Amino acid sequence: MPFVTTRDGTNLHYKDMGSGRPVVLIHGWPLTGDMWEYQTVALLEAGYRVITYDRRGFGQSSHPLEGYDYDTLTHDLATLIDELDLVDATLVGFSMDGGEVARYLSLYGSARLKSVALISSVVPGLLRTHDNPDGIAIDTFAEIKSQIRKDRFEFLTEFAKKFYGFGVLHKPVSQGLLNWSFTLAIMASPMATLDCVDSWGTTDFRPDLAAFNVPTLIVHGTSDETVPHKVTAKRVAEALPNAHYIEYEGAPHGLFATAHERLNQDLLAFLEKYPAVA
Repeated sequence: MPFVTTRDGTNLHYKDMGSGRPVVLIHGWPLTGDMWEYQTVALLEAGYRVITYDRRGFGQSSHPLEGYDYDTLTHDLATLIDELDLVDATLVGFSMDGGEVARYLSLYGSARLKSVALISSVVPGLLRTHDNPDGIAIDTFAEIKSQIRKDRFEFLTEFAKKFYGFGVLHKPVSQGLLNWSFTLAIMASPMATLDCVDSWGTTDFRPDLAAFNVPTLIVHGTSDETVPHKVTAKRVAEALPNAHYIEYEGAPHGLFATAHERLNQDLLAFLEKYPAVA
């Protein structure tokens, strides 16, 4: 299995498939790079090179005790991009990984990038503060961590239902896909699962928005209960008026699965609009 090694000795497992212009798909919490199955197939069939990887502490990557702050996570991403010598790449970040996209632009610039996409992203920040009064209270994140400590497996089982928008009569994905998501999630170390809650729940990415100087796609569901779009996507769209902002009416957080056909079409249309320079 291919790995790249970071400056602190962490091994990051990755998959590098296809040829053509590279698209790096960055997975959400608490899953792995395999969450992008629907998008990987569509991108490969359209002629793109697709790179997925497991963040440190998740999937088949190393499970260190430290390094779950965004600066370290973003350095991991930069290591992968540099090791594979990617140019004209598109970064696609889902949920917490919108933060890595934003921080990458802020810390490392856009020299290797053609464009970026934020899918159900936490950017520009979830935490309720005096200057972000519509955010989520800190106690909510503390309760999530309490439930993980009490019974991580039960938490992940119930979290997946909210993640995909399950209701009494509404089942937007199959039981098989729920089981698959659970399997991916339990591959993470308990410490990574816990520490990343602090990262995606409390990091302020508003200063990073000034670094967005490449074409940007923003996609978010209006029924996302995990990462509310009014706190995140709408604010990014206001800060980046030239971004391509698409709302999926009634879509939950996990729209990469519940609305995968539409997301694939929108992502491919965005990529085709900004082709690589020959």
